[in-house]
Amino acid sequence: MANSLEFRHITKYFPGVKALDDVSFVATGGEVLAFLGENGAGKSTLLKTLNGDYQPDEGQYLIDGAEAHFKNPHEAIEAGISVIYQERQILPELSVAENIYLGRMPTKYGFIDTRRVNQMAQRIIDDFELPISPTDRVHELSIAYQQMVEIMKSYSRENLKVICFDEPTASLSDAEIECLFRIINKLKAEGKIIIYVSHRMSEIKQIADKVAIFKDGCYVTTLDAKTATEPEMIRLMVGRDLGDIYSSLDRNKQIGDVLLEVKDLQSDEVDGVSFRLHRGEVLGFSGLVGAGRTEVMRAIIGADRMTAGEVYLEGKPIHCKAPADAQRLGIVLVPEDRKTQGILSNLSVLGNINISLLRENSNALGFVNARKEAEAADRGIQDFNIRTPSPDKKIVELSGGNQQKCIVARWMETRPKVLILDEPTKGIDVGAKSEFYHMICEFAKQGLGVILISSELPEVIGLSDRIIVMRNRKVSGEVMREEATEAKLLSLGMMEEVAK
Repeated sequence: MANSLEFRHITKYFPGVKALDDVSFVATGGEVLAFLGENGAGKSTLLKTLNGDYQPDEGQYLIDGAEAHFKNPHEAIEAGISVIYQERQILPELSVAENIYLGRMPTKYGFIDTRRVNQMAQRIIDDFELPISPTDRVHELSIAYQQMVEIMKSYSRENLKVICFDEPTASLSDAEIECLFRIINKLKAEGKIIIYVSHRMSEIKQIADKVAIFKDGCYVTTLDAKTATEPEMIRLMVGRDLGDIYSSLDRNKQIGDVLLEVKDLQSDEVDGVSFRLHRGEVLGFSGLVGAGRTEVMRAIIGADRMTAGEVYLEGKPIHCKAPADAQRLGIVLVPEDRKTQGILSNLSVLGNINISLLRENSNALGFVNARKEAEAADRGIQDFNIRTPSPDKKIVELSGGNQQKCIVARWMETRPKVLILDEPTKGIDVGAKSEFYHMICEFAKQGLGVILISSELPEVIGLSDRIIVMRNRKVSGEVMREEATEAKLLSLGMMEEVAK
């Protein structure tokens, strides 16, 4: 008989929010069950009740027919439950091997057997076919490889019964996704119970057997992943038909003069990048992971040191030594890594929106005007449709999409001239993506210059007026939206020489 995981009438309340509402369904071993729903639909909350991070207010779950209850994640791990969240649960100062086997280190004569733990880790690294070493310090790895270390940690547990992936591919390249899917199929063949949370329909079609749909904290239904259509799934999860998400956009048709010009920019990470951004334009940046797109923007705003080149804003030369200099000039960046570079997790929604306005909202003695802060927070919540019961709610308790809206609201309150969005819809559901797309078009119509970095080719094609393609830390081509195709962007991003 196949292993099973059954949720029975799981209900979970937070202040002002019913996060889970009488959720009941079954996941079976040897199958990949995808969770699909808008941000805030309850997917991650359900995983956290299973994992012992949260305690359900009502209901129970059964593993192989036996009721289980975990007071904390450690008890869940001991019972064979492993949840890999979007937020990495690794210790960056330790090695790859130490992270994989933390708490389970083999010993010899009472001391950790370093040689053996490295050998054990190397076998798993070989299974994953990754170009890293057991002795590498995790903080020295890319975000993508840090995510793979997190996955290897769960994969290594001998008692593994249930493994849950919460947006596991958000930071991974196509090659790394292929590696992950190979491992998932191996676990599936071993009869493990696999839950896969993703907003990427193509991934769900490729890896999942069934799809459980969630909406507003409720379980809706389970569909066959291979036969269910994308419009059907979207309609069930958002309660409406979004149609062609790009054709409905009201684009800016009044693109102005040059706002930002970059000439032969160089840093330790990029080599001779030049481009122009016009007022009211959405300028896309495409390329493979590691092509240097983010690094260009970091050098412009002063987060990385420029070693050569020139940057002009409104025709005047600028040189930002730090992001604060860029902000004062009107250039702001919404970063790719929401958790470590975007939100301030210990602050409320109000605190996160106002953190860049401290100087503006303070008097000469440094006292903050609470009324101004409240007005800015209310304005951001209303303008960007941030779903929160209160401005005082901690930002970490919001969904990823609403956290991202808070970051955008923060920077828009500074009245920028150039808005740089680095993977702004990563880990965000299709309904929230639609909202972001309309926001981006509205920013352009207001006369902002918008730079959009995106690894999703339909997104960068669907939103951009022009697209800069990067490869090996250089610009490899420029394509107008009318001429852009996925094949053309991939060709420019992957090949050393593109036939003309």
